[in-house]
Amino acid sequence: METKIVNELGTISIAEDVMLKVAGYATLECYGIVAMSSKRAKDGFVEWLGRENLTRGVSLRTTEDGQLDVDLFIVVEYGISIYAVCTTIVETVKYKMESMTGAKVRRINISVEGIRV
Repeated sequence: METKIVNELGTISIAEDVMLKVAGYATLECYGIVAMSSKRAKDGFVEWLGRENLTRGVSLRTTEDGQLDVDLFIVVEYGISIYAVCTTIVETVKYKMESMTGAKVRRINISVEGIRV
């Protein structure tokens, strides 16, 4: 999936991998995030991902009107308010995605896959 932005000067194409990395790095910037995670469908084990594989903890979908839905799979630090962390993530990811790529974000869904003590 490639995001295309059309303006009076021409068309800008942004690869899906770039969009995934922008969302992943914006998520990891937030306080209380330990790691991104990826859930393997066949066995259900949670796999913790470092910075080199953070795109597997992010999923993007484009809506009919060209907006993005972002799914994030995260591991949070023990003792931190999950609500506060998720609120910060939503604000940060939406701002970074819209300001860096020009794509409109409709919804950000966050799945907390684990807590690290």
